[in-house]
Amino acid sequence: MNAVIHTLHVLLAGAWLGGVSFTTIVVSPALQTMEWSEAERVRVRAVIGKRYARVGGVNLSLLLAFALLDGLIAGFGILFYTEYVLLLVLFGLVAAHGAYFGRRLVSLANAKQRAESLKAAASFAERRRALQRASSKVSMLNIAVSVVIMVLAING
Repeated sequence: MNAVIHTLHVLLAGAWLGGVSFTTIVVSPALQTMEWSEAERVRVRAVIGKRYARVGGVNLSLLLAFALLDGLIAGFGILFYTEYVLLLVLFGLVAAHGAYFGRRLVSLANAKQRAESLKAAASFAERRRALQRASSKVSMLNIAVSVVIMVLAING
């Protein structure tokens, strides 16, 4: 039973890391190459993000549950406690990314389309690009934390 719980813990960590890496390193850059308006690209990315959030949310919740089970069975130690803290950080990053960045990026893209002057449109576009850069940094931090969680899961 211990081996099954540990294996599921590791597989869930790998599935999470794979999904986050794929959306960050493959999907987002691929969308940038599409010959769509900025607003269309942002809306498509938002739809993908919402769909992924459902799958990713279940995966992340199961990862936490199996990490706790694995720690309970194997005996809690510094590796498990470190993983739990990083999982809480990850939940925070995911929540911030979905609740703030995704919605705000869509809002700014839409505002640019509705802008009444070229100057206002340029301002909205620059704010969206700056927010996109911050969002990309949060995504890369998410990947980095996920890699450490993966390593801790394997060694736990």
